[in-house]
Amino acid sequence: MATATLYGIRNCDTMKKARAWLDGHGVAYAFHDYKTAGIDRGRVEGWVGKLGWEALLNRAGTTFRKLPEAEKGALDAAKAIGLMLAHPSAIRRPVLERGGEILVGFKPDIYEKAFGG
Repeated sequence: MATATLYGIRNCDTMKKARAWLDGHGVAYAFHDYKTAGIDRGRVEGWVGKLGWEALLNRAGTTFRKLPEAEKGALDAAKAIGLMLAHPSAIRRPVLERGGEILVGFKPDIYEKAFGG
């Protein structure tokens, strides 16, 4: 089974819940903190290609809401990717990759299905 990689920010409450779930279920994973390690364009473009930018851009979060109106308007994939690269905190958290599968956000029931409970 492929090792999972969990992308996000260390101090995010949702991230803490996801990490606790993975730890509690013995799931091996690498943690990528994009506050400290950044995130590369190719990875974000790959996620957008599979899921769509709407699934990844956290428009309800503080980071996005604080952006100037000109940056938030007329969003399309290219503009959303640029925003997520410039402001990684605007990426919905967590993003979990395992094999070819990508999960966005944390819901215990979805993790149970993905990892077999």
